Amino acid sequence: MSQIAAAVQSDSTLNLKTLAADVVALAQNAGATDAEAVVSEGDEFSVSVRMGEVETLQESGSRGLGLRVFMGQRSASASTSDLTPDGIAQLVSGAMALVRVTEEDTFAGLPDAADFGQLEDDLHLYFDDVYSLPASERISYARRAEAAALASDARIANSQGGHFDAATGRKVLANSRGFLGEYRSSYCGISAAPLAIDANGAMQRDFWSSSARRLADLESPEAIGQEAARRALRRLGARRVPTQRVPIVFAPEVARSLIGHLFEAASGDSIWRSASFLAGQLGESVAAAAITVIDDHTMILPNGAGGFGTSPFDGEGLPTRRTTVVESGVLKTYLLNTYTGRKLGMRSTGNATRGLAGSPGIGSGNLFLLPGEKTPEEIIAEIPAGFYVTSLMGFGANLVTGDYSRGASGLWIENGELTFAVEEVTIAGNLREMLRNISAIGSDLIFRSSVTSPTLRVDGMTVAGA
Repeated sequence: MSQIAAAVQSDSTLNLKTLAADVVALAQNAGATDAEAVVSEGDEFSVSVRMGEVETLQESGSRGLGLRVFMGQRSASASTSDLTPDGIAQLVSGAMALVRVTEEDTFAGLPDAADFGQLEDDLHLYFDDVYSLPASERISYARRAEAAALASDARIANSQGGHFDAATGRKVLANSRGFLGEYRSSYCGISAAPLAIDANGAMQRDFWSSSARRLADLESPEAIGQEAARRALRRLGARRVPTQRVPIVFAPEVARSLIGHLFEAASGDSIWRSASFLAGQLGESVAAAAITVIDDHTMILPNGAGGFGTSPFDGEGLPTRRTTVVESGVLKTYLLNTYTGRKLGMRSTGNATRGLAGSPGIGSGNLFLLPGEKTPEEIIAEIPAGFYVTSLMGFGANLVTGDYSRGASGLWIENGELTFAVEEVTIAGNLREMLRNISAIGSDLIFRSSVTSPTLRVDGMTVAGA
């Protein structure tokens, strides 16, 4: 344990890369045929302000260590936040005790040594300025966002708050096959959630936010508050509509969920279990010809910062990449980590995710649908009667059958224009048909999160209301 003791002399001198490599060596010395260690540390600041007063204020930091060990085709994992020599010794002994009693799995194991690697270019994931503001100014950002919403209209008389968040993190991954990598990341965000009240006392809530890797790229608190207020106000007077089949236009903030469902259906975990409507569809047409979906873990955004889903290596130490999931409507690949790749007789696509505990999962990088040429206004103008969806509720998507049913609210389209607000309705269809029935794609692709879509028009769905 001498090397561990040296690596964890104090919080100020903790060498995470050395620690990860040494824990792997300890596991091998304890009898592991292979081992993988992941170390993470981070800190975060969060403040919520309601009606001008600070409601919650949180500042915290964390460190953790996860270990996955193998004995032949057996595997087990354990994690700890105790990074003292004694804590690490208990972690290693606990993982080794578990691995001796687990079942063998012929598909278990680390990737081949030749597959490891990482992107060497600076992906611009970390910026110091997220913590450049003193605490008083961070609180001021939250206050300013809420105040802008409250000042925008007399009908905005209450609020669920303004918020400001900032966080930084660091991740180190090491294994017994020679991989050792690390990267740092940063995040900051502002949001506001005002309440609009009509003449009858009925209330409607909405919100808006801005997120970025560096403070300089955030929208102003005033712009966030004003947009949140506009969205709350347009919901006043909301009512149900009769049940009918009409075109549905998904605003970008909800259209992204359809792209997320597509990713989940193409995930190797769903495919090898035959729990996806896309099982057996590789190379087949699964969506409208205009649909091309990209999963890019290497993206640098137009503002020069790395995307929210960008990283130099995946959760198993494989170099990240840009992958075309669907091209012109054709399913080009499944999304795989090493385990699911072996299950399907394929190779990993670099989509492994790794927390501190458990085996690697599958996750997206910057997942997006390529934009079309029409503006949202042009898409709406072509619809005599339809539903513009701005909010979804529930989790009514069955990946096995494709059946889709979710609560929704938004605005009714009449003669090509947005008219009155709609609420308490359900939209229903089938993901197989919905993907094929996307008849218009907006030009408004903006990377506000790691999963992004422009405006989408989907035909043939049912709005179930009054």
